[in-house]
Amino acid sequence: MTVDIFRAAYEAQPFEPFVLHLADGREIAVPSREFVYLLSTGRSVIVAKPNGGYNAIDLLLVTDLEFKLTGSGSGRRRRTSSS
Repeated sequence: MTVDIFRAAYEAQPFEPFVLHLADGREIAVPSREFVYLLSTGRSVIVAKPNGGYNAIDLLLVTDLEFKLTGSGSGRRRRTSSS
C-alpha cells in the first residue's frame, strides 16, 4: 500500500473508521484518527489499541483497507495493491 492511499483514508472528512488487513492475515481496527500516528518516514504507522497497547505497521504489509458502513448494510471494501 502507498502512503498516499493510507493518508487519504486518515485525512478523510468526515473520518470513516477502517480496518487494515495485513499480509499475515491480521486485521487492525482504526476506530478514529486519534488512534493513528504516521511516522515521519511515511512508510510506517503506529495504531493504538483501546487497551493501551499498540501495533507498529509497515505500510508495505497492508494488503487492503476495509471501510464498514454504519447502520444496517454490508461493509464496503476498497481494494489496494501491496506493491
